Amino acid sequence: MNSVLKIIGLILLTFFLFLGIIALILFLYLKISLPSISQLKNYNPKQAILIVDNQGKVIGYLGEERRIYVPLEKIPDHVIKAFIAAEDANFYKHRGIDFFSLVRALFKNLISGRIVQGGSTITQQVAKSLLLTPERTFSRKFKELILAWQIEKHLTKDEILNIYLNHIYLGEGAYGVEAASLTYFGKHVWELDLLEAATIAGLPPAPARFSPLNNPNGALTRRNYVLRRMAEVGFISWEQANYLMTRPLQLNPKNVNIPAHSAYFIDIVRAELERLLPKEVLKWGGFKVVTTLDVDWQKRGTENLVSSLLRQHPGNPPEVSAVCISNEDGGVRYLLGGRDYLKSSYNRAILGKRQPGSSFKPFIWAEAFEKGLLTPNSVLPDEPIILPGADAGKDWAPGNYDGKYMGPMNLKQALALSRNTIAVRIAVILGVDNLRDMVKRLEFDFTQPINFSIALGTYELTPLELTTAYTVFPTLGAKWKPRFIEAIYDKVHNGREIYRSQPENKQVYSPATMSIMNEFLQEVVRSGTGRCASALGVPVGGKTGTTQDYRDAWFIAFTADYTCGVWVGYDKARTLHRGETGGRIACPLWLALMQARAHAPKPIPTYTPPIEVGSIN
Repeated sequence: MNSVLKIIGLILLTFFLFLGIIALILFLYLKISLPSISQLKNYNPKQAILIVDNQGKVIGYLGEERRIYVPLEKIPDHVIKAFIAAEDANFYKHRGIDFFSLVRALFKNLISGRIVQGGSTITQQVAKSLLLTPERTFSRKFKELILAWQIEKHLTKDEILNIYLNHIYLGEGAYGVEAASLTYFGKHVWELDLLEAATIAGLPPAPARFSPLNNPNGALTRRNYVLRRMAEVGFISWEQANYLMTRPLQLNPKNVNIPAHSAYFIDIVRAELERLLPKEVLKWGGFKVVTTLDVDWQKRGTENLVSSLLRQHPGNPPEVSAVCISNEDGGVRYLLGGRDYLKSSYNRAILGKRQPGSSFKPFIWAEAFEKGLLTPNSVLPDEPIILPGADAGKDWAPGNYDGKYMGPMNLKQALALSRNTIAVRIAVILGVDNLRDMVKRLEFDFTQPINFSIALGTYELTPLELTTAYTVFPTLGAKWKPRFIEAIYDKVHNGREIYRSQPENKQVYSPATMSIMNEFLQEVVRSGTGRCASALGVPVGGKTGTTQDYRDAWFIAFTADYTCGVWVGYDKARTLHRGETGGRIACPLWLALMQARAHAPKPIPTYTPPIEVGSIN
């Protein structure tokens, strides 16, 4: 009997020794192939770039992963305890591996013949998330155990928790507790109450399946599980847990992706960031970008404008783009590149070059006044005019939109009624050299040779270019350089300012000339082609534009505070419909856009000449 026992003992000893050798060999093999944990010591994850408007309101996020890093000291104790109770109650007791949980999971996995339960500690989850691939195999699990043991040797418990709470995926594109807090509750992680903390802490096993947005019942079940676990481990009382489990699931979800109404603007911001910051720096994110946008105006204005467009064209609506610029600092407060970003991301506001038609005429008038070739009291005939055409041997005979002629007219009335023949006559009085000076003064980038047809807006401009040029009127001659970014900070929370744009303008016309033009352009709204804009209820100056065959409709106008331009047309330059002029289609859209924001009834600036020394008795 003793010999049999000795033989059995020897066999068992040999078996376990063999297993030990195999385990040692496997350990050494895997250890050699394991990734280094050095990156965890200086944890620097990819983060989102937070985009906010000029009042600090969140527009959305850019970046490969929507993560906003928050140091552990800013994460409340009840949030930390909710995650520990749900995921790893013995976190502060073990050294990376919880053997009891591991044996329980191993037993269930052996029975099923596959990995069905992880039994992973928080440290193991860190190892898996940052250092390993996600496949569910025994070799990957063994690597995870070795790495967890190594991590615990080199990092403190707080360092591990800091990584875990900032790195873990929590559904709806949110990585880390701060992004999840903003996504589900519209608040920072340090503002979460216990119920909200328990809701987020219930997500790690299956973020998509337990998402409060897609499966509120599942999320409620997981939240209550977390509350029970917190009571079981002594973090809260059973009385508190039982009461909280009766409370409903309350969310305040935020669309933290870029909303469609602001997407055209954010595309410009993205391009600006790529110009301002190195590509490798942008890749890691973590910046806060303050833009010039007014996101409330952007949202309401787009809703108003697009719904107005669809009422006008319910069947086959044309495209539309619009730009609004602050007359105080050149900041772009509103920008729309098309009626539906999800259908077409082509940004017509900055890329769509089209003929401006009669909306270009104010610059012809302004140039004539600036050069002293005409005065506000000048009178010109509205009569047929024939000029040499661009093709040799052919004449050019521009006519008026209505086919009629009104005889001698003063220049204010001629602009208000948009008389083409008078615009061409002013261009002839200026001459080609002065017209070239005007183009240079306004910094228009025209590739074709300049001729007299420029008076009728035949040279193409984008809505942004034309609207920017119109800022010379309400600023009494200073053309703003449009700005999209106010400032960039190197951290989302309390970061250092690394860039700030400076308002930049250039005086291109005299205040006296612009004061005249402001009165003329207000007359366009009072009695001319832009009458619909008077419904805004504040002083407005502007000009309509319609191109040949009704292919483009424009209205560019300004109040004391903002200069805004609207273009309507089809991408393939087909006709809108007969009679759909700038005054009939673009001006109502401009009005719908402007009515989405309150406007003070301030007068449009006028020029007051300085009192000369010695002129006072």
